[in-house]
Formats: sequence, C-alpha cells, structure tokens
Amino acid sequence: MRYLMMQMATEHAPDERLFAEMGRFIEEMAASGLLLATGGLDAAGTRITSEGDEITVTDGPFTEAKEVVAGFALIEVRSKEEAVELGRRFRRIVGDGESRIHQVFGP
Repeated sequence: MRYLMMQMATEHAPDERLFAEMGRFIEEMAASGLLLATGGLDAAGTRITSEGDEITVTDGPFTEAKEVVAGFALIEVRSKEEAVELGRRFRRIVGDGESRIHQVFGP
C-alpha cells in the first residue's frame, strides 16, 4: 500500500538539529525500502480550477497559508497502521504541527 504523507507549513524555521534528525529518519526509511520519494514544496503554489470548458490558473500564495503543504513523502508500507506509525515518528522529530496521510490508489 502506498501512502502520501504531507507536512503542513508552520511558522517555525527548521534548525540544524531538525535537519540532522530528519536526515537520519529519511536514510533509515530509504534503506528499508519504505520511502519511494520525498521533497519540499513551493509555498506559493499554483491553483488550477475548471468550470465547464473554462480553466483558470492562479498563482499563489493563497490566503489560507496555514493549509499550505510544505513537504511530502511517498511511502510503501503493509498497512495504514504502519503509515500512521511512521507519521508519529515524523511528528516526534519535527514537533508541533500537522501532517496528513492519504492512501494512494492506482498502479
């Protein structure tokens, strides 16, 4: 089962300790084969909406900045519980904030 783990943006800037702990966590997940991809995302983003035949493209940043996804990890695990446990480990490293986990369907 694949899950997309998303880290919501916070006002806290990461420090050297956080980078070191995240580096070890990412190396462990990659070595175990659980981590398929990871990365940070541009906070501004671009919104694409459609209504009928009209497609509108709007560059961010958007007013709901607290809902901005700041980073992601695509993982391959045996169960949702395993994905949630990895999410718990991630939250213990980065501290206060919000993460979301979504199962990825399809090939």
